Amino acid sequence: MTNPDSSADPCAMLEALTGTERDRTAVLSNASALIKMVLPDVNWAGFYLFDGTELVLGPFQGLPACIRIPFGRGVCGTAAERLETLVVPDVHAFPGHIACDSASRSEIVVPIKRGVSLLGVLDVDSPSPARFGGEEQTMLEKMAEFLSSIL
Repeated sequence: MTNPDSSADPCAMLEALTGTERDRTAVLSNASALIKMVLPDVNWAGFYLFDGTELVLGPFQGLPACIRIPFGRGVCGTAAERLETLVVPDVHAFPGHIACDSASRSEIVVPIKRGVSLLGVLDVDSPSPARFGGEEQTMLEKMAEFLSSIL
């Protein structure tokens, strides 16, 4: 593994970190660390993986988190159920929000899917309200698409 140039595109950095590795724990661990490194003002970055019934905590960077999330519950469960990215400027205003870190104020959740099959979600939280916009959404969706080929 080479240490990617920190000025490079984060998606290119993820590909460089991944190389030919296909172990999902190793790849998702480095992906969560990379996201936390390249996105300022983020207090949690990680994955919940679909086990066929619900979302189960995967590799992450941040405080300890909820282990299982049912479909339709919280931002992660809702994004998984809808199979669409959710950008939440104020998590306290989101019905049923699951507060794993009380410092989190905004959140973006990107489904990782192959076709219409859910593999998991990429979840990123920030202590700042309205932290995530179109640029972050595009980057994280690109990363999720890349990761879907490995999971």
